[in-house]
Formats: sequence, C-alpha cells, structure tokens
Amino acid sequence: MSEKIKPSFKDARVRTKNPSLIQRNLFSLSESERMLGQGLFAMVITYGCQANERDTETILGILRAMGYQIVEDESMADLVLLNTCAIRQNAEDRAFGELGYLKQYKNKNKNMVIGLCGCMAQEESVVEKLEKSYPYVDLVFGTHNIHRLPQLLSSLYAKRKNVVEVYSSEGEVIEDLPAERKLKHKAWVNIMYGCDKFCTYCIVPLTRGKQRSRLVEDIVREVEELKESGCKEVTLLGQNVNAYGKDLNMEDGFSHLLEEVAKTGIPRVRFTTSHPWDFTLRTVDVKAAYDNIMPFLHLPVQSGDNDILKIMGRRYTVEQYKEIYDYLKKKVPNCAFSTDIIVGFPNETNEQFERTLDLYNYCKYDNAFTFIYSPRNGTPAARMEDVTPYEEKVQRLTRLNELVDKYARENMDAYLGRVVEVLVDGPSKKNSEIISGYTPENKLVNFKGSANTGDLVKVKITGCKTWYLEGEVVA
Repeated sequence: MSEKIKPSFKDARVRTKNPSLIQRNLFSLSESERMLGQGLFAMVITYGCQANERDTETILGILRAMGYQIVEDESMADLVLLNTCAIRQNAEDRAFGELGYLKQYKNKNKNMVIGLCGCMAQEESVVEKLEKSYPYVDLVFGTHNIHRLPQLLSSLYAKRKNVVEVYSSEGEVIEDLPAERKLKHKAWVNIMYGCDKFCTYCIVPLTRGKQRSRLVEDIVREVEELKESGCKEVTLLGQNVNAYGKDLNMEDGFSHLLEEVAKTGIPRVRFTTSHPWDFTLRTVDVKAAYDNIMPFLHLPVQSGDNDILKIMGRRYTVEQYKEIYDYLKKKVPNCAFSTDIIVGFPNETNEQFERTLDLYNYCKYDNAFTFIYSPRNGTPAARMEDVTPYEEKVQRLTRLNELVDKYARENMDAYLGRVVEVLVDGPSKKNSEIISGYTPENKLVNFKGSANTGDLVKVKITGCKTWYLEGEVVA
C-alpha cells in the first residue's frame, strides 16, 4: 500500500492536558467530490458496539452526499466499507473473513473499492496483516478521520493507488457531519468520544483516543431536533458516559447533561455505557426524578472479585459497585439491570470466579454479556502469563451462563399479566404478523394487534420466555 499514514500504539497512548478542539468546519465537499459517487453503489458492513453503529450513520450520510446509492448486497456494490470492532478476537476474525469473501467480487469487478475503517484500522498489527495477506483492500482509515472520507476516495480514484490514513492522536470533537439515521423513531446521540481509563484488558483507549466531550448545548440541540422530527427515544452514547464533562471542568457533568436532555420532553431517554468508577449517586437521583429517563441501567462489573478488579485496573471494589446497585433499586424499584462479565482473566482462580457467581446471585441481573477473556495486542493483560487451561474457562462460562438464563427468566416471569408501554419497532423479523418493540425496562415484547413503527402502545403480557415477552395490544 502507498500513501501511508499508519497507526502507532505509542502515539495513541499519549494523553496531554490540552483541551480537545471542537471543530465545526472540517467536513467539506468540493464540486467534484459531490459527483464522485454518481451512478455507483455503496455498502457499509458494521461490526461491534453502538458507537460503531453511529459512525456508520455518519459514513452513510457522507456517501449519500457524494452521490452514492446505498445497497445491502455485496454483489451489487462498487464500494464496500467494513466498519470494524477490535474489542475481541472473534470480531476481528469475522471482519477478516468478510474481506476474504469479498475477494470474489473484486475479481469480477476490478473497479470495486474495498475499504476497512473503525477500531481495527487503529491497530498496527491489522494494517500489517492487510498489507501482507489482503493487498486488494484499497482503503484503510481510522476512527479520527471519518470526515475525510471524500478526500480519501477522491485520491484513490484519481491515483488508483491504495490509501492508508490512520491518525493515532488524542482526537477532536468534530461537529456538523451529515448522517443517515438508521431509524426514525430511535436515535443514538454521541455525548463524548474516547476513554482515559486504560483498563488492562481493553484496547479502546488506543483505538478511540482520549476522553473528549461535546458541549451540552450541542447535544441538547441535537435531541430537540430529533424530537421535532418525530423521534421518540434517544440513547446518549459514550465509552464511559459517567465521565462526561470532566475534560470541560464540569462537576458531575453527566448528571447535569442527563437532566437537561430529560427536560427536552422527548418521550424516552437512555444512556450507555456506564463505568462504576465515575458513576455518582446524583445520576440515580436524576434518573428517579424524570419519568422519561428509562428505568434500565447497563453497568459493567467485569468481575466479582476485588483482586481481579484491581489487576484489571477498574478502580472500584465490589462493595462500591453494590452501593450503586442498592441505591438504584431503592430509588427506582422497577429498574432493570444488566452487566458485562469477563471469565478467565489471566490467572483467575476458582475462588475468585466463585465470588463473581456470588455477585451475580446478589444482583440477579436481567441480562449479562459474558465472555471468555480475549487478549488484545498492545494491552498490559496480553503480556500476563496465564496458567488457567482454556477448557476450565469454558466450564466457568457455562456455569455463569446458567445463572444468566435463570435470572433472565425469573425477571421475565414477573411481567406475566402486567400491562406495559411498548415503543414499536415494527413487524417481527421472524413473523410479519407479529409486532415487536421494547418496554421502558428494555424488555423485548412480541405482540399481536395493530400498531405502527414509532407508536407507544399499551400491551398486556400473556406469555414469558427467557429473552422476550409475548402480549396483545390493550384497546
């Protein structure tokens, strides 16, 4: 590949005290760039978290502005971009598998452009692997320069040379980018970017840059515009939303922002992802004070053992985590609760794992995302010696998931006979005669009746499964 600006983990680790720049004029299109996609078809394949989904909306907005038509079939596409995730190895394997699959279309259409962006592009080893094993990948760009996609494509088409442009920087806040929202009735709203926590297992601070917050007025304005357009629910997004505003010298900035967003009157407000280290009880108070802040919280704990938490660099104890949980259940009794848990962190003992099970039995989570530890190149944990056999980790995950299923079903069973409010997403993917949507507690409901996407309807629960509820519309 030529014209290379390659990623550097050394540069990505740098954190200065310089305030993050808020840029409002970085995105632009020349007349030729506005016409670049005329007559061409583009497709974006997204892996990973909600932040990637939101980035894809921006990428699609840029491509539309350049004249591309968006398709969902690789065989039709003149341009395919993979917006990738680096949080676990299997996410990377899936992306590399897709690149291999796309080669057949590249062989048939020599003018087809294949690009890789997102968090994987920020990894040194990934770019090296692309050069060695996937030379037909034409374009690589990272998480910091999505706004430069028109210029990168223009250079690629003009010079017919592969382009790599990946900035390993602290990052900026770039406003006023176009977007093609996936849904009209729900929307992701970025409130901040990056992370400064540097948990020993996590690669995100290296792929997303330093923690940097948008201004309250910009966020509230976006929510108000979404509300005016008919949007019923916003989810405030950040790698660690509870740290919002620290870089702006705000005291308990997230609680303030959450309240300001709630005051817009949009029917539903959610937020993700939280970190127990920065989570304040004031946030719970705000959550309890506004009916349009949904009674659901995703609060990753990762482990139920204090020694493992310390080695992970999480900087809170199980006792502190329980304090948040107990206060939330007291102030918002109907609040549903989910978490993330890593099983088999390097040298985790059976006793330490049992403490994770103890915590799970204490919290009785509505849901949990559970994973066997996946080493990430460039993180401290990846260099740790690990004597625990993989087979034992698998057994632990199985035991944990038995608890996950048990409490998920018990929490669902409590809804039988209740009437709940559901925000309608549309017909079920498996049965067009069934309508699907979510309760305030983030429970999936499949129900019979008449309703349109975006409606808020009352549904009586007539059946309970482990991962969804069944019901019928109440007249």
